[in-house]
Amino acid sequence: MAFLKRLGYYLVGLSLGLVFLAFFLKKKTSETGTEFCYFPNCRVLQDLRSKPLTYSDDVEALLSSNVLDSTDVQYILKEGSVDFGKSNTKSTPCKDYLIDGIIDGKEASLRIINCENKVIAESIEFTAH
Repeated sequence: MAFLKRLGYYLVGLSLGLVFLAFFLKKKTSETGTEFCYFPNCRVLQDLRSKPLTYSDDVEALLSSNVLDSTDVQYILKEGSVDFGKSNTKSTPCKDYLIDGIIDGKEASLRIINCENKVIAESIEFTAH
């Protein structure tokens, strides 16, 4: 019976500690804007957002013709989904990622070149669903 009693105390303490930790970390992330990224999709997108973004001539043409807005590209880099099957993550010196997202109700695929000190928006394709 002593083991069950100790196990009960342990589980109660563990539960209280987890609740406190969840509350503390949630408050810290909302105040500082810190984001905890453990999954590959989140880590890649966070890395892409941390570097200066430049546009290729194709994307620049879409931006100047008002087909696309720079906030749309930023939205895909925040809420998009990296398609690792169609990305070339082993290339050197720059990695190549395909990020799927939705812009104005249309599905879009953004091709990103991730270099060590900059990110290049290479192309964007819209697909009808």
